[in-house]
Amino acid sequence: MKNTRSGFVVMIGRSNVGKSTLMNSIIGSKIAITTPKPQTTRLPIQGILTRENTQIIFVDTPGILKGAKDLLSKKLAKSVHDSLEEVDAVVYVVDPTRQIGQEEREVMRLIESIDKPSILVINKMDLDRKPYLDFYRDLAENYTDTVELSALHNRHVGTLVEKLQDLLPEGVFYYPEGQLTNMPNKYWLAELVREKLFLRLRQELPYSTHVEVSDLEERADGMMYIKATIFTTTERYKRMIIGAGGRGVKEIGQSVRKELEAVMETKVFIDLRVEVDEHWMKRFV
Repeated sequence: MKNTRSGFVVMIGRSNVGKSTLMNSIIGSKIAITTPKPQTTRLPIQGILTRENTQIIFVDTPGILKGAKDLLSKKLAKSVHDSLEEVDAVVYVVDPTRQIGQEEREVMRLIESIDKPSILVINKMDLDRKPYLDFYRDLAENYTDTVELSALHNRHVGTLVEKLQDLLPEGVFYYPEGQLTNMPNKYWLAELVREKLFLRLRQELPYSTHVEVSDLEERADGMMYIKATIFTTTERYKRMIIGAGGRGVKEIGQSVRKELEAVMETKVFIDLRVEVDEHWMKRFV
């Protein structure tokens, strides 16, 4: 019987440093949504990597927005703290194009509060301009190890995985080989719709949106039928999402359908609606 290693690794860092992109690159499939808009991750998504005698369960956390007072932001901050409680290692992702500030220091204090191995990951090394690279390199002595990589281009990501394998304790696998995430299909699909929503509206859309998948059914003709609702807080935002003549919501649905059909190799029908519910945040938390 082979000796196996397994454990949970939490990815932490401030908003928009590339944590979700890094996890997707490691797993080799889209697990977490990635957009240019900060704090798009809401759920502590688990991506699962199994290699021969090692299984690493990656927990992606929302970025920390210092000073955010609304109900949703408080919920996101709590999920970060909860994710740190029972992990075997920490991956701290930083962006060398951004100056170390109060938000970054908050993350560092979180990591210092737990007695676990930690790897400093300096991401976005593919960029030509990295004005704060030396500042982050100076932090290396505070961590178990350091890796410089590009999550977007999958450069030196394998080096990070190898270092993490050495840090994990011996133990049985938590999930079957081949399983890539513990996220239920409905949650994953809702996240995919939300990604396309953010990508289409960019900075125009507030964080006051939520997606729920109410129906997921493979029909007799082999087509996958998905019914989803986008919730927002005001009629104005609803009109913004729907767009002129319904073009906006149609384009979002088309983007989701194309990506799913490429992955699932089957026809997909998206029944996508937009509703106003000013209390959806209370229901979410």
